Amino acid sequence: MEYRQFGKTGIKISELGFGCWEIGGGYGSIEETEFIKAVNRALDLGINCFDTAEAYGFGASEKSLAKALGSRRKDAVITTKFGVGYPDATNYRDGSRKRMTACIEKSLTALGTDYVDVYLVHWPDVNTPFDETMHALDDLVKQGKVRAVGVSNFRLSQIQEAVRTRKIDVVQYCWNMFDRRMQKEIFPYCRENNIGVMAYGSLAYGMLTGTLNEEQAFEKNDWRSNRGQLANLNLFQHLFGPEYFLNNLRAVEELKGIAKRYGKSLPQFALRWTLSNPVISTALVGCRNPREVDDNVGALGWSISDADMKEIDAIFTKHRVVSSPESWLES
Repeated sequence: MEYRQFGKTGIKISELGFGCWEIGGGYGSIEETEFIKAVNRALDLGINCFDTAEAYGFGASEKSLAKALGSRRKDAVITTKFGVGYPDATNYRDGSRKRMTACIEKSLTALGTDYVDVYLVHWPDVNTPFDETMHALDDLVKQGKVRAVGVSNFRLSQIQEAVRTRKIDVVQYCWNMFDRRMQKEIFPYCRENNIGVMAYGSLAYGMLTGTLNEEQAFEKNDWRSNRGQLANLNLFQHLFGPEYFLNNLRAVEELKGIAKRYGKSLPQFALRWTLSNPVISTALVGCRNPREVDDNVGALGWSISDADMKEIDAIFTKHRVVSSPESWLES
């Protein structure tokens, strides 16, 4: 396994991170026994980054991760998140001190631990002053319940407002071949300020697995069955929306050819692309079973040539792929 510095946290994080959204529900059927085996296989291979959130099944993902880690919790760098999914809150979001205080205790209980390594605000709550949120996060660090703090999916202006109160250690954003919005403002800011960056959606929610097809029928309990519609989020429309889906699949077919030149699977090639950006600390990817973990580590220890990086861009242009939509991550 290869490791990178996690911003200024002092933590060395594995280049590949294990994303735990899927086990929380919403991605079709997943066997918990296979998930547990996958987590332990990841640990055996040196993967130490495990990312979950309160909103992933409201405790379900955290509890499954705790069960999987068992006595190996000390070998894991756990990131969890709060701040979204509350029916009693405006826009289902709440970044208040009161909510955070309650949520961290629930997460610690679900995870079976007395601290988390990184605690993030999952989505910005514009109805709570950011200074309240950041002061509350800082207090969690002082209490020893959290080692580092940060935000996910914040606009640059929101980050700049938040850091007036407390520095941000880590951020988490979508970053893959099909979504490059963060290269414009967010990543340059993180590079300049030495902020750790977690990339989620590294395989574009399945698009870069190479297993989808034009007649794709997702399970009813899979959010992708709505063709990219998930509340007010603009993360997915340009991937699965009917005006984009077929063009994206055609681009993927051509990407397989480049991956083959390297003797790599498409997921390995896509993960390598994500990690090619030096601002990235870790690339998160969900794993349903040990076989997927084993495949993912094939993304490490090699590089994509400049010529092939340009060919990827040419393929996207050819198929009219929209990789940097003007819209932000939500409407």
